[in-house]
Order: sequence, then C-alpha cells, then structure tokens
Amino acid sequence: MRDPYDELHVVLLAQCGDPAALETLLLGIQNTLSRYISGLVGRTAAEDVLQEVFVKIWQNLQWLHRPELFRPWAYRIASRACYQYLERARQWSDRLDEAVTVEDLPTPANCPVDIIAGLDMLLERVSPASRAVLLLHYVEDLSIEETAAILDIGLGTAKSRLSYGLACLREYTKWKG
Repeated sequence: MRDPYDELHVVLLAQCGDPAALETLLLGIQNTLSRYISGLVGRTAAEDVLQEVFVKIWQNLQWLHRPELFRPWAYRIASRACYQYLERARQWSDRLDEAVTVEDLPTPANCPVDIIAGLDMLLERVSPASRAVLLLHYVEDLSIEETAAILDIGLGTAKSRLSYGLACLREYTKWKG
C-alpha cells in the first residue's frame, strides 16, 4: 500500500473502527517498521517491540489528527518504544552526541558502499540516537528533514547525529580493516 491516497483512505476507515482497515494498515507498515525496529533493538527483541508498537498505534489511532501523516507518526511511536526498550534493558549508556560541524553529508544515493554493506553489524557500535537517524535516512531512504520530523528533533540535531554516526562507523571500519 504505497499509494498515499489509498493509505489515507485506509487510515480514515481504521479511525472509524473498521477492523479490516486496521489490519490492512498494520500489515502495510509491518515490514518497514520491523526492519527499523530490528536495526535499533536487535532481531531478538524486535518482534516484541513491534507488537508493542502495534498496540500503541491501535490505542491512539483515533487521536491522529492528520491521517496523511500516519507513517511518520508510526515511526515516531516505534522510535519511542525502541528507546524505552533500550532503557529498560540498559543496553546503552547515556552518551550525548557532541556538536559536530556538518560538511557535505552523503545522501543515500552516494553513501560509501563499504559502510552501508555491513550496516546491520556495524550499527551496534553507534548510540541509539545516531542509529535511528542512520536507519531512517539510509535504510528507509528518507530525507534528513523527514528523519528530523519523525524523531521530533531539530534539523541541526539530526545532521549532527548523522555525522556522528557516520564518523563512528568509519572509525570502526578503519580499525577493523
């Protein structure tokens, strides 16, 4: 269901209580959310977190005032659920992204192939905040502006996290290589 008009129609039906529309909506976003969540929390926990996200979507869908923004809204719910999972599991330390001067950030089309090729394995080396930006920008092929909106952060913060994440990945690939 990639046609925005069709998705909007299904969201509106689901908001009116149509269970078939809700199922269609969740099935339509399941693969992309699953891939995103798996990248943030790992494959072992991804299914549990995805189910938690689906429950939150179902519980709050009626409060979505702009149905055309369903996908960014769902990504935001998924991001928050992942961060909550990671906090509960204490799998990451509270690292603050340092302010980094952003120069010529690569776009998904011209990102270095050696970095993206082993992205799943490498992402464990990056903070969850940077990992979310890397996944949305490179794996889900969203613009940096869309990524910032989904994560509810400023554009400068999104660029900083992207730059920091790429620097970590480059440093790690140099060290391993």
